[in-house]
Amino acid sequence: MNKRIKLLSEQAEKYADDNFRGEPTWSEAFESKFAELIIAECVQICEQGTATQTTSSGAASMIKQHFGVE
Repeated sequence: MNKRIKLLSEQAEKYADDNFRGEPTWSEAFESKFAELIIAECVQICEQGTATQTTSSGAASMIKQHFGVE
């Protein structure tokens, strides 16, 4: 697993361990937090891009590079 994705997974796991009382199950708390962290990171990447990078293909490339996805 990519280091960045692993870190986000660990953060979501800690969140679920500490806060799953508000969700029906631990796995639902983990999954929703993990998705939230990934989306937030993608938004941050797009917001930091220059005008030429924020085309759909440019943003996709930046996100792939950030997460180490081919």
